[in-house]
Amino acid sequence: MSAATLVALCTAQGLTVTCAESCTGGMLAAAITDVAGSSAMFERGFVTYSNVAKTEMLGVAPATLEAHGAVSEEVAAQMASGAQTAAGAQIAVAITGIAGPGGSEFKPEGRVCFGIIGPNTKLSTETVEFGALGRAQVRQAARDHAIGLLLAAAQAA
Repeated sequence: MSAATLVALCTAQGLTVTCAESCTGGMLAAAITDVAGSSAMFERGFVTYSNVAKTEMLGVAPATLEAHGAVSEEVAAQMASGAQTAAGAQIAVAITGIAGPGGSEFKPEGRVCFGIIGPNTKLSTETVEFGALGRAQVRQAARDHAIGLLLAAAQAA
């Protein structure tokens, strides 16, 4: 599961992709756009690190942030849906998590929530506990997991 495979598959199928990133800070968009020819399928990326950015750029409801916190499947769902709408892309993925260091008893370091929506797949979410691998490793693992989600959505299209 690589960004190059994603670019090739989406380009061949005429699919467009967008991403909404928080804890990865643009790493997913960078991985995709590192691939030559990605302009045929990558619409845009949103780096919404703050709650204000999530609300202003993606339409995440302040009530959702207050009730569930930024690191939640509920926020990841609204991020993915908002990115898809704002970009007009067929596939959208969202990433929000705690890369570390730190975390809490309720939201430990390494917890990352994802949202994914595609042309033939309903909006779905999942939480992955990568563990306290260290900031860089959690961010890389989240990026790679998101590429896998995008590939699955493209294959289902």
